[in-house]
Amino acid sequence: MRASKAKGVVGIIVGGGPAPGINGVISSATIEAINEGKDVIGIKGGFKSLFNGDRSAAIPLTIDDVSRIHTLGGSILRTSRDYPDKVKERFKTLITTLKQLRIKHLITIGGEGTLFMANWIEKEARGSINVVHVPKTIDNDIPLPGGASTFGYETARHWGVEIIKNIMEDAKTMGRWYFVTTMGRHAGHLALGMGKAAGATITLISEEFEERLSIKKVADILAGSIIKRLTMGRDHGVAVLAEGIAEKFDIEELSQYEQLEKDETGRIRLSEIQLGRVLKHLVKKTLDSLGIKITIVDKNIGYELRAADPIPYDIEYTRDLGYGAVRYILRGGTGSMITFFEGHLRPVPFVEVMDYSTGKVKVRKVDISSEAYEVGRKYMIRLEKEDFEGENLKLLAKTVHLKPDDFKKRFSYLTKSAACR
Repeated sequence: MRASKAKGVVGIIVGGGPAPGINGVISSATIEAINEGKDVIGIKGGFKSLFNGDRSAAIPLTIDDVSRIHTLGGSILRTSRDYPDKVKERFKTLITTLKQLRIKHLITIGGEGTLFMANWIEKEARGSINVVHVPKTIDNDIPLPGGASTFGYETARHWGVEIIKNIMEDAKTMGRWYFVTTMGRHAGHLALGMGKAAGATITLISEEFEERLSIKKVADILAGSIIKRLTMGRDHGVAVLAEGIAEKFDIEELSQYEQLEKDETGRIRLSEIQLGRVLKHLVKKTLDSLGIKITIVDKNIGYELRAADPIPYDIEYTRDLGYGAVRYILRGGTGSMITFFEGHLRPVPFVEVMDYSTGKVKVRKVDISSEAYEVGRKYMIRLEKEDFEGENLKLLAKTVHLKPDDFKKRFSYLTKSAACR
């Protein structure tokens, strides 16, 4: 039996950065809602227009509008960022605007910031607007049941691996090193997934480091990897770096090397920090002092991945999620995130993913005690405890023209923390 149009409109809004598959959710949700007798409107440009009371950003969506967009990257509704702490005084305007648009059922698509907004709207609407959230982020840092990935991650990893494979071949051909930084503010899933699948020489993620991290330590880990490769007769390599590493650096130390910019939310733009460039200069300084001449090229990968056309995995996945979101919300559901677990669509209540001690969404980090991380770690080339003993130590010291004891004194501290197990 079809739902009645008199029971309100279905609204769809996208927040945060792009992720491959957004259009798949918009498409399947729109088609299912219309097939259930509902009118559907999309809010263009994210939450900004709602905070401003701008109803002109609401556009009607039809099946013809969305039936062929599921294979495309980007978002036909576009997206934006707004930080709730800066717009509390305008939040009533947002709720009023949603009601003026007759939105009874709201589907939000986004990462942790959008999930925060969805939870806030659901609480403040007091039953007048049902809210369901579809989690998306290429960072893969929202805790989903069974370790399922957030949509967009698999596509971003796929294209990231293709890029790194090409860079690895260039490194080999030219006899040089690349330091490749990729997205992942709070978690290193994307960097590890890309580095592990591509077979990068070394991948560094923030989870393996202590909270207060010296830039010099990270530079020494990379220098050690280069030295070890040279000892093996290889003058090239690729290091993949998660941007979140920079968040653990001392800000005063980091500001000595890089001009820091902030985004709309007031957070430091990690994607704008040239992490690879900073580390390149420090590593080259160390290697030059040891008589080693190596060309290092720094490169950022991130924006190239966010709006890519989704791979079939994310196309199918987002079709499931969009359908599931509509089915859940039209049956009276609210206050939950829709997920896909063991072949079944499953709503996860917002209360299960919110950390009420901080007021923020819980973050799923890489578990460095897991076998998944262990496998990636085992195939990296970096200094290990056994490298500071016997013949290994002699060969490494010889490569950089040091006495074994001097080499050990210079680099062995790297193996005394979680960074090098």
